[in-house]
Amino acid sequence: MSASRPSFFVRFSLAFAAFFRTLFDADFAAGVRDLRLPAPEPEPEPVPLREADADAAMQLLAALQRKGRFLDFLGEDVSSFSDADIGAAARVVHDGAKLAVAELFDLVPIRSEEEGSEIELEADYDAHAVRIVGDVRGQPPFRGTLSHAGWRVAAAHLPKLAEGHDARVVAPAEVEL
Repeated sequence: MSASRPSFFVRFSLAFAAFFRTLFDADFAAGVRDLRLPAPEPEPEPVPLREADADAAMQLLAALQRKGRFLDFLGEDVSSFSDADIGAAARVVHDGAKLAVAELFDLVPIRSEEEGSEIELEADYDAHAVRIVGDVRGQPPFRGTLSHAGWRVAAAHLPKLAEGHDARVVAPAEVEL
């Protein structure tokens, strides 16, 4: 008998002793339990994060305000307005915001298929560009219905900022004389 493979009688006596020690020694029982569990998977490497460019976000807010009075609309308490009044105001905001976004960004759809069509996502699909919703089971390829084609910015045309420009002022106060 080699030292790595104990005989039946040695294994029997170990099992007998382990049974009673597991029954009456909680710390030993925890060790036995831990031996039976699969080894924990290593923690994934943390994803490095970078700071977002707040000036660009504030430029977008300023453009939405300038073209469509977006911030004024959001700041308004519309609970006392009629649906028709809210709809009329939303049309102005929509038209202006659409113009502002079109001036600043070239947007292209992520998926070229028609919304509502059946598509298949292969194993190498871009999880940043496609969000799977519903009952997700198993591994790709996945078959489903395209509910939204998504948007990707093909180009951004944000204006350059002059030295000393305070991008935090997205809508200056107006004083009429």
